[in-house]
Amino acid sequence: MTNRIRVLRAERDWTQAELAARIGVSRQAIVAIENGKYEPALGLAFRIARAFGKNIEEVFLWEGQPPQ
Repeated sequence: MTNRIRVLRAERDWTQAELAARIGVSRQAIVAIENGKYEPALGLAFRIARAFGKNIEEVFLWEGQPPQ
């Protein structure tokens, strides 16, 4: 699974720390998710997507699935 978190953060000019604070996790968690080292549980994935005003499918992509 890949994600668009880095791109979405850049569009909003948010740091990893700002996103982490918005969703209640550590900055290290955001780093791990962005780099594909950690796949978030469903609840966290929803919180991330909602922070960006997106659906989960717009943030997290299965390998080979084109962005929407």
